[in-house]
Amino acid sequence: MKILGIDPGYGITGFGLIEGQRGQFQLLRCGAITTPAGMDFSARLEMIYEDMRRLLEVTKPDVVAIEELFFGQNVTTGIGVAQSRGVILLAIRQAGLEVYSYKPMQVKQAVVGYGNATKHQVMDMTKRLLRLQSAPKPDDAADAVAIALCHGRASTSLLAQIQNP
Repeated sequence: MKILGIDPGYGITGFGLIEGQRGQFQLLRCGAITTPAGMDFSARLEMIYEDMRRLLEVTKPDVVAIEELFFGQNVTTGIGVAQSRGVILLAIRQAGLEVYSYKPMQVKQAVVGYGNATKHQVMDMTKRLLRLQSAPKPDDAADAVAIALCHGRASTSLLAQIQNP
C-alpha cells in the first residue's frame, strides 16, 4: 500500500510517500510544496491546489493521511492553514482517494509510542523505522512522513483489522 502523508501549510506543505507491506515501510519520496510569502493569498491557495493535484497524479498513492489542525496561540495563522488544508482536501477528493486525518498526538503515539513525544523524538523514530541515514528534510516533509507512518501503523494494527473485517 502506498500512503501519502501531508503536513498542511500555506507557506510550506510537507509531503511524504511511503510504501508498506506486512508492517514494514520504506520511504519512496518526500519534499515540500512552497509558496512565496509576498504572493496574494488566494494565488498561494491556487498554487497549493495545482501542485497537490500534480503530486497526486505523479505519486499515485492508494490512500492519503493528513494532519488535523491544532489551533494554538496564533489563530490567524491557523485560519490560513485551515484554508490550505481545504484546497488540499479538495484535490484529494477530486482524485477519488480515501483520506484519513490524524491529530498530532495520534501521530506521536503511533510513531514513538508516546503521545507527548518531542519533535526530535518523532524525527529520530521516523528515521529508525524507515532505516534512513538521516531524518527527511525539510522538517515539514519529516512531519508528513511521520503522518504517513501513523496511518500505515494504524491501518495494519489488529484493532483496525477487527473494525474493518
